[in-house]
Amino acid sequence: MTQLTAVRGDITQLDVDAIVNAANESLLGGSGVDGAIHRAAGPELLAACRAIGGCPTGAARITPGFALPARFVIHTVGPVWRGGKHQEPALLASCYRESLALAHDHALRSIAFPAISTGNYGFPLALATRIAVDTVASSLAPDDPLQRVTFCCFSDHDLAVYERELAQRAAS
Repeated sequence: MTQLTAVRGDITQLDVDAIVNAANESLLGGSGVDGAIHRAAGPELLAACRAIGGCPTGAARITPGFALPARFVIHTVGPVWRGGKHQEPALLASCYRESLALAHDHALRSIAFPAISTGNYGFPLALATRIAVDTVASSLAPDDPLQRVTFCCFSDHDLAVYERELAQRAAS
């Protein structure tokens, strides 16, 4: 059974097979998690992303991790929050499903997700957390080869929201 956990920390330092990058459609780096991952991985990541040629919202692409502890970076483009009436919840859920599909395709055993779309893209944290936890949990089979999914939080507040959601899911 896959272990779902939340931690507060720097996603670029986690010891997992893949980290997920909350990227923009160009995949060429940006602010927040995206910029931190590009800086930590080194210039090879930018070159690899350039070769991919972009990624639409809700989809995911994979590259090597280069200078990161993680062997891979899975880049996914979350939706910008526009009030919830433009398929934002469905697109966010797709980010998690598509990332997990790439993890399965590459026989990964551990993956770490940031709080996709909750920073500059303005997605409400509580709703985004519920979507993340529900989508990941419902996408995993009982005998799933993925052993560990970590939700990496930037702040104590974000961590508390993820811990509450995980506890509620475990209790149900």
